Amino acid sequence: MATIRRSLFAGEVLYRQGDPADCAWLIESGQVVLSSSDGQRRHEHGSFGPGEMLDELSMLDHGARTATATAASDAVLLAIEDEALRERIESCDPIVRAMVEGLARRMRRIQSGGEGASAHAVEGLPGEDHEQRTGIDKLRRDAQLRQALDEGGIEVRYQPIYDIPAARVAGYEALVRWELPGNGMVSPAEFIKLAEETSLIVPVGEYVLDRVVALLSQLRDLGHDPLPDIAVNLSARQLVEPGMARQIVDRVERAGLPRGALKLEVTESRMLDYEPVAAVMRHCREHGIRFALDDFGTGYSNLTHLHKLDFEYVKMDQAFARHMFDSPKAMAIVEAIVAMAHGIGADVICEGVETQAQLQRLRELEVRYAQGYLIGKAAPASEVLSGEAARGPADA
Repeated sequence: MATIRRSLFAGEVLYRQGDPADCAWLIESGQVVLSSSDGQRRHEHGSFGPGEMLDELSMLDHGARTATATAASDAVLLAIEDEALRERIESCDPIVRAMVEGLARRMRRIQSGGEGASAHAVEGLPGEDHEQRTGIDKLRRDAQLRQALDEGGIEVRYQPIYDIPAARVAGYEALVRWELPGNGMVSPAEFIKLAEETSLIVPVGEYVLDRVVALLSQLRDLGHDPLPDIAVNLSARQLVEPGMARQIVDRVERAGLPRGALKLEVTESRMLDYEPVAAVMRHCREHGIRFALDDFGTGYSNLTHLHKLDFEYVKMDQAFARHMFDSPKAMAIVEAIVAMAHGIGADVICEGVETQAQLQRLRELEVRYAQGYLIGKAAPASEVLSGEAARGPADA
């Protein structure tokens, strides 16, 4: 179901008492009043405004609407799908889930009592605290992200990756950017975390893959030779999603892309079960898709599992380039990571390169690739197509 944003004029009815409940509603602007009838009298249950949610309890127990919602002024509301609420409830602590579902049953009994219920008791939890507000904000972001996916509102940008020995930009990393009208850019860490909490991480990955494959096809058709490789970040959850590996391979083969054009970056710290991830990696590599182990040396990187994974590249986290000249110890760690990567037959991609001194030291260490502001910032697809994004450091 596509995300729905509903605009109402004053006096217009959003839903009526007794209607089937197919979604909850989050008020973005305006005021909505709730009322019900017991067959003899009409009961007013209060007015609701921006940031408040209507009829979430019906989504918990799949009951009929217990009140009629009417716009008191021009209003805009965002639909919150049953799936978005249900996923979060089912994934939470069993005790919390039991409390929520028990509360829903008790509130349903309160609702059936008519005028004795307060406005908050009719349509939501009694009162409001920080945790509840945080939950509502997450649901709003969830619905907005679904809408952005539906409408193509997520932008994919491309940060160049510099081949140091060849002195040229050899590829790009696809980075997701999401701008909310009136709110500016959403932190990538925030919306990726949000997507990973629900099934949205899978369509987000497919969205990015589709755009990367389309861009590579355009570059090929424009005669770019050699064709740059483009890396796409995927979580372990995306990789082991049933059918995902086949979908990735099918996308590349349908587009007729050469082997190596698409590269996948996987963050080792997110891998909870190495065996299925390793199996997917082997399948993709058999079809010419290469892998990079992302954010190496940070988080929960576990060397005991390194030999189980097939990959061609190790991406050294930007923190290492940033501090490589701070002390002999920091430089020794960089040298050790590079030596280990070379020892297992992997090329190193160093992120966060911002100075010529850093680039020169990486060259001396025989690091193959560099990425960072010295090389170039993330650029729109149009600059990749025109060649503007492939200039690299001016005096490298």
